[in-house]
Amino acid sequence: MNKPLAALATLGALTFALTACGTTQSAENPADEKTAAATGVGCADDSTATATGPVELTDAFGRTVKLDKPAAKVAVLEWQQIEDVLSLCLTPVAVADAEGYSTWDTAEKLPEGVKDVGTRQEPNLDALFATEPDLVIVEAYTRDDAIIAQLEKYGVPVLATLGANAEDPIAQMLDTFDLIAEATGRTERADVVKGEFEQKLDDAKAEVADASLEGAPFVFFDGWVDGGNVSLRPFGQGSLIGEIGEELGLTNAWTGEVDPAYGLGQTDIEGMTTIGDAMLLHSGTADPDSESFVDAAQKNPAWASIPAVKNDDVHAFPAGIWTFGGPRSAEQIIDAYVDVITK
Repeated sequence: MNKPLAALATLGALTFALTACGTTQSAENPADEKTAAATGVGCADDSTATATGPVELTDAFGRTVKLDKPAAKVAVLEWQQIEDVLSLCLTPVAVADAEGYSTWDTAEKLPEGVKDVGTRQEPNLDALFATEPDLVIVEAYTRDDAIIAQLEKYGVPVLATLGANAEDPIAQMLDTFDLIAEATGRTERADVVKGEFEQKLDDAKAEVADASLEGAPFVFFDGWVDGGNVSLRPFGQGSLIGEIGEELGLTNAWTGEVDPAYGLGQTDIEGMTTIGDAMLLHSGTADPDSESFVDAAQKNPAWASIPAVKNDDVHAFPAGIWTFGGPRSAEQIIDAYVDVITK
């Protein structure tokens, strides 16, 4: 499966990767026009204003970023932030791993023609800076992350965002969105998107309450197959998707150890036999480079002993929901929960 930037080699060692950002205009458009190429959800009817004055902000690591005006040509090197930029009705001049983004994150469609500058792990910086961005936003974990210093050598402002924070994953997701909006002068649009997310969450809470499933236990997981062995990754306390489930009134039944950034655990099929009668929810996105972890799990006799499997209470979320995304991905997650609960 497609894992965040680095594999979960050991709990707590998960890292997620570079970055993203956007542009209030395409490279060819005048500075006072939003790009016509923007394809974000609801952007066709967007009437929010773009700020025009100087920008001075503090990024996730206390670094001061100063711009003469909001960024208009921005390079994007991580999927959450690609999504965020598109939600702000902006079109990036460059992205990392466009094909992977389009497979794993369908919340916002990436326009054709955006320059792909290689992988998230090792972007081609020469190709990136050939697009002449006026801002690069990176996803990092410390102020000393090598990618920040590498990008700073090019003399272009770098805005560093924090990959994740299991203490409050929803707030962290929104903080990253706000940071990108401030850097690009799109705070009015950000307020609209956040309002839509909050309304969807409130509506979904009411639907869960009406279904009399408040407190129902669940475990969401994804996984991968390596050498015939199935590894499963439960999304425990501190995961974005787990937190959204609990916001809706459900109970996350995974109590095993999780990493401090993403709230992700690691187990095998036998480990899933310890979760009681919790319903099982899992990613429906198929990794093009790996066997289906669910199909592989079904070949193990231990899988059939899990109560949710016996009770036909195993549900795939729709393909293309990025479990580490921004507000629009979070809305997809909410819809997927409601669909499972109310059908």
